[in-house]
Amino acid sequence: MVKKRTIWPYVLVAPAVLIILCVVFIPVINAIIMSFQHYDLRRPKEIGFNGISNYAAACKDTLFWGSLFRTIVWVVCGVGFQFLFGFILALLLNTEFKGRGVVRAVSMIPWVTPGVLIGLMWRWIYDGNFGVLNDLLLQFHIISNKIPFLSLVKTAFPSVIVTIIWQGIPFFALMLLAALQGVPSDIYEASSIDGASSWQKLILITIPSIKNTIFVTVLLRVIWVANSVDVIFNMTEGGPAYSTQTLSVYIFNKGNALNLGYASAMALLLAVILLFAAVPYLKMNFREDT
Repeated sequence: MVKKRTIWPYVLVAPAVLIILCVVFIPVINAIIMSFQHYDLRRPKEIGFNGISNYAAACKDTLFWGSLFRTIVWVVCGVGFQFLFGFILALLLNTEFKGRGVVRAVSMIPWVTPGVLIGLMWRWIYDGNFGVLNDLLLQFHIISNKIPFLSLVKTAFPSVIVTIIWQGIPFFALMLLAALQGVPSDIYEASSIDGASSWQKLILITIPSIKNTIFVTVLLRVIWVANSVDVIFNMTEGGPAYSTQTLSVYIFNKGNALNLGYASAMALLLAVILLFAAVPYLKMNFREDT
């Protein structure tokens, strides 16, 4: 019997494909084209093909390399501590205790709060004159004078890293909690009978059982944090003295300055860097699964 072909599945999928094409692929192709052009909207008459000049300029740009180094620190510290505290929170929320539902709901607040609002909120918390953090540190006699956290080079970058850690903890907690609830309780009961300690259960049962979730969440969060602009820009705009300027913020600033060719070139370099960083991670995961 010959199956009757119908066009309806393609018609139903077409709107989603069209949206993805317009929102993702066309802008990417446009960015690739602009990266090989002198595309500065302040000088529209000079727009034209300039080969790899934008990429060569990026390789010689000290701000580019400084921003790339800060991006690495930003991702490693931010995602690393997000995962650590998120995993601890997930383990806590996976246990039975009174008011667990309320704690679960409240713990999601940082994740559902827009990044722009988080940046503004934490800017007030760190404020050197009216910030609540300075008041608390003074009351506990930890400091003797108020500190303008976001105005000092040595404290600005650690401050924004703390903010991104706070924002990302609920994401890991939610995803890992869902994975933890899928681990069969029979395994833990059998290990308890065999005399396994809590640490042994964690290392030998819990982590191996949710490793795929850990892999996906870490990879996604690395990409998101590396491309994050809203939190840093609304807290410091990359200052003081470029001390909080990650590569994504530098690209955003160049785009705001209407130098779209150079911004596109740096954006593609960041995409390539993230791709090369993800490939070994992907290969390692697939090798373990085969």
